[in-house]
Amino acid sequence: MEITSSAFKDQGKIPIQFVMPGAGGKNISIPIRWKNPPLGTTSFALSIVDPHPVAQNWVHWLVINIPKEVISIEEGASKKKMPMGSVELKNSFGDIGYGGPQPPKGTGDHPYVVTLYALNVEKLEIGVSTSLSAFKKAIEGKVIESVSMTGMYGR
Repeated sequence: MEITSSAFKDQGKIPIQFVMPGAGGKNISIPIRWKNPPLGTTSFALSIVDPHPVAQNWVHWLVINIPKEVISIEEGASKKKMPMGSVELKNSFGDIGYGGPQPPKGTGDHPYVVTLYALNVEKLEIGVSTSLSAFKKAIEGKVIESVSMTGMYGR
């Protein structure tokens, strides 16, 4: 399975329009595309997490129940035109949907790890306020394959 974004390359800098207004951006959700899902995939889940020591696994986007036919999420889709059936969960900012980078000033570049999970279940029955650890527990044993890419951002 492969994952890409037309907004930035793996390990590349995330452009300003995708970061939070507090960091000078517009909080537009990033475009994501994937291909070659493994056999047996019945849905996808997506996470964007900042594992930087200062951020401590800050959740920027969690999406579940993405149908198996879907191969992309377009730029700006969060809260507007997500794939039919998919469910956006709460991020660490406390909002449902995408929350872009907003690292504290002077903490260096933060890695924003975008991970797509190919799952062997059609639906995850978890609430929108599910934590990252509960999300990970919910997908445990259901992941056929996962793939990641990382965008960098600092200020």
